[in-house]
Amino acid sequence: MSTLTTTDPRTGVRTDTDIQATSDAEVAEIVQRALGAAKEIEQRPRPWRADLLDALADALEERREDLVDTAAAETGLTSARLNGELTRTTYQLRLFGEAVRDGGFLEAAIDHAGETPMGPQPDVRRMLVPIGPVAVFGSSNFPFAFSVPGGDTASALAAGNPVIAKAHSAHPLTSRASFEALSEGARRAGAPDGTVGIVYGQAAGSKLVGHPGVAAVGFTGSLGAANHLRAVIEERERPIPFYGELQSVNPLIVAEAALAARGAEIAAGLAGSVTGSGGQLCTKPGIAFLPAGEAADAFAEHLVAAMGAADPGVLLNDRVLSSFREAERELGEAPGVSSLLGATGDGAGDGFSVAPRVLRVPAGELTPDHTVEAFGPLVLLVDYTDTSELLEALEAVPDSLTTTFHADPDDYALVSGLLPRISEAAGRIVFNGYPTGVRVSWAQHHGGPWPATNSFHTSVGITAMRRFLRPLAWQNAPAELLPAELRDDYRGIVRRVDGVLEVPTA
Repeated sequence: MSTLTTTDPRTGVRTDTDIQATSDAEVAEIVQRALGAAKEIEQRPRPWRADLLDALADALEERREDLVDTAAAETGLTSARLNGELTRTTYQLRLFGEAVRDGGFLEAAIDHAGETPMGPQPDVRRMLVPIGPVAVFGSSNFPFAFSVPGGDTASALAAGNPVIAKAHSAHPLTSRASFEALSEGARRAGAPDGTVGIVYGQAAGSKLVGHPGVAAVGFTGSLGAANHLRAVIEERERPIPFYGELQSVNPLIVAEAALAARGAEIAAGLAGSVTGSGGQLCTKPGIAFLPAGEAADAFAEHLVAAMGAADPGVLLNDRVLSSFREAERELGEAPGVSSLLGATGDGAGDGFSVAPRVLRVPAGELTPDHTVEAFGPLVLLVDYTDTSELLEALEAVPDSLTTTFHADPDDYALVSGLLPRISEAAGRIVFNGYPTGVRVSWAQHHGGPWPATNSFHTSVGITAMRRFLRPLAWQNAPAELLPAELRDDYRGIVRRVDGVLEVPTA
């Protein structure tokens, strides 16, 4: 078996690990344990499942220092950023625990037997149930929040499914350390063997997705890797859902009154949003639209000054660096583009560091060639002369996770006219803020039309559980054979009974 390597992106130095790629036989064994765990977890009460999520959060918190140090050496991200991300990760585990105790996510409904306008009808009861072992493929840019212990893992476990994570090749040591923490938390909670698992290596990841015991895949990463895994799924005898978060340009639109009133402030915020975490966030605004004129010129000057003063962006690995250089070259060579900051290929120190870039183009020349995703500290400014030109330019922008408006009251007529188009093209609309930073909450939606994702469901927030649940109905079932939540005398969760919403009693 081959031994995996790890690279410090701050220096470019690669070292061996003691981690071996998972063999086909080992993948099969891991999936078999997960299948056994799924049967047992299904019989456990919801309060136990919530306690499990709390125990996983506690175990991660106890190992915070080691986890952050390990991740810093494999990602080049700062300790402050990684500590914040780990806090987000433990918070979301506990928030899912609260949702499991609440039980509303089950969408329980009861229709008693009786006479109806269609004549006598049977007793039918329905709720959402777990689907089975879930394979989770994390991202390189979020070693905690979207990796082994991240949102896909938390939501799948909350839904009652075992999880098998595929360790990311860019941070195998962090993946292992995170898995060890989760394993300890699961042991303390009395979870069955196989509740959490992990595989290493690309071949093992493909084998995992193709195994008939895996019921769904949660994926965050490149479109190319996603298409490879989807091809594996197509070869299965029984297809399964693939939930992928893929790529996004995230347009930001500045309206005239807002630009005149607070252009420098908006430019400073945009600079922080573009350069934060080396520009390696799926919600980074990659293209900004400005009303053409002197105010736009001043905005560009403020943005260049702010981004020029930012620390160099340390990219996560050599593949991200190569992808950024290719996008940087394509954008720089696109018709009508001028460079306001930096030059193609500019480095900024050792390892995989890159200099921030600001490019500019008139809206009338914008084409799809100008809207490729540059995963790094780069933004393209686009000057538009009127609403019709802005709308035409937006047609060249791929559908995205987010669209952001900076608008004052005098701009609301413009924004109102754009909202129908924007609502079709984004999963989250941000007003007078920045899309980087995704709140973990009940109301959050982190997704978007293709190519941002291939799903209508969110990967962040409580409703992320819906990806890993399926509806099941019981007709004329004896009460003794029903789940507790569907029995007449149960009052612990919100249910819809004979069409009437029933709230739990104290």
